[in-house]
Amino acid sequence: MITGELKNKIDSLWDIFASGGLVNPLEVIEQITYLMFIHDLDDSDNTRAKESAMLGLPYQSVFSEEIKIGERTIDGSQLKWSVFHDFPADRMYSIIQEWVFPFIKTLHSDKNSAYSKYMDDAIFKLPTPLVLSKVVDSLDEIYQMMNEIQTVDVRGDVYEYLLSKIAQSGRNGQFRTPRHIIRMMVEMMNPSSEEVICDPACGTSGFLVAAGEYLKEKRKEEIFFDKQKKDHYMNRMFHGYDMDRTMLRIGAMNMMTHGIDNPFIEYRDSLSDQNPDKDKYSLVLANPPFKGSLDAESVSGDLLKVCKTKKTELLFLALFLRMLKIGGRCACIVPDGVLFGSSKAHKDIRKEIVENQRLEAVISMPSGVFKPYAGVSTAILVFTKTEHGGTDSVWFYDMTADGFSLDDKRTPIAENDIPDIIERFKNLDKEAERKRTDKSFIVPKQEIIDNDYDLSINKYKEIEYVPVEYPPTSEIMANIREIEVEIGKEMDELEKLLNLQEK
Repeated sequence: MITGELKNKIDSLWDIFASGGLVNPLEVIEQITYLMFIHDLDDSDNTRAKESAMLGLPYQSVFSEEIKIGERTIDGSQLKWSVFHDFPADRMYSIIQEWVFPFIKTLHSDKNSAYSKYMDDAIFKLPTPLVLSKVVDSLDEIYQMMNEIQTVDVRGDVYEYLLSKIAQSGRNGQFRTPRHIIRMMVEMMNPSSEEVICDPACGTSGFLVAAGEYLKEKRKEEIFFDKQKKDHYMNRMFHGYDMDRTMLRIGAMNMMTHGIDNPFIEYRDSLSDQNPDKDKYSLVLANPPFKGSLDAESVSGDLLKVCKTKKTELLFLALFLRMLKIGGRCACIVPDGVLFGSSKAHKDIRKEIVENQRLEAVISMPSGVFKPYAGVSTAILVFTKTEHGGTDSVWFYDMTADGFSLDDKRTPIAENDIPDIIERFKNLDKEAERKRTDKSFIVPKQEIIDNDYDLSINKYKEIEYVPVEYPPTSEIMANIREIEVEIGKEMDELEKLLNLQEK
């Protein structure tokens, strides 16, 4: 967690952008992302130069003596954050606008710069030299505070705090999945050091970051003391796709600030023929877009074979099944309609998961989980791709609290089902004796088939009605009479007091 002082400093940085007329949260985070990248490029170049000098190895700095930008050849050292941040505001502004931004767009030819491929369409939007100067000073202070705190995850936490300021939903129902829900899903899936993980609707890469953090926390020695496993973690484990370039840039930066050097984050329409992935991933973690229908012509034909529909939430389920290897697992968030929808496409995808794969769990979440972004009721599906069935029974859980109030304020509260969900999911063998009146219970496959593959918890949950005994009417009436007499006496006393004051 970051300190209150650091949060205040980030809030002040936000205010500087607002005073300069930049108020769209995505634009602000995007501009901060560019500047953090420029700052980090200087830091990482200095670190590599020092390491090479210690080992006696030659090192070619990305800020080599002369750099060609357009028709001009300039001294590369002027592009370093540590140099230009001391320049007067006007000069710094022109250097960043005319030289630094064009420079970072050309870095993709440098294989050492994983960041650069996300910067090729970067646009500098800070309006004035004064605003830039204040932003640079503020970022310098934030970096200094981060260095003083010196916890492993402080940079990631700072970026997460920035992302929490995206308080508005984007197009196509795009909004941030709450971090604690993501963490719950990752803990349930318990990823291993060999996983190949994908989120085909990655947004700000929340699921991929959480998976990376979980592995760093639970399997640190196994991964980071093994050269091959560390290389896999840094370069080949994490894959994310999105159709919003701003989100891709922010998502890539989010991963890199959490210490994942080279995530595979790419612009891709996951549901189209543009996405060839098949039998590739061992774990899919996702909260795909719910809203909107697609043009059938733009959807990959093999997805339509599984369920013929234009609904994105159903097509993404078909996509997950295609992308997973045999034995690969998926934990994804779906709107409640997926669980009980009566259309042929709804039934087809549920039947496919129950009959041909292994459906393990359905966790029903309260509608307030995604507030203030949306009030939609959702559930988490957990299944494994087998291609030959394996669903004997399904575990259902009725989540009623997630540790926060279910209104727009989402303030912390004591009630929280998440620890119970994780614990019970890891010990499903102990759930067999649970009653249908409990929060969680097991439903046999045949009962689900008999109910037309309906996966809504209300179809199977039993409500225990406790009779309430009320006193007889005569007793209630007598109590009301007594209260009336008491009120009459009090009124008399009040009247006497008022009369005395008037005299």
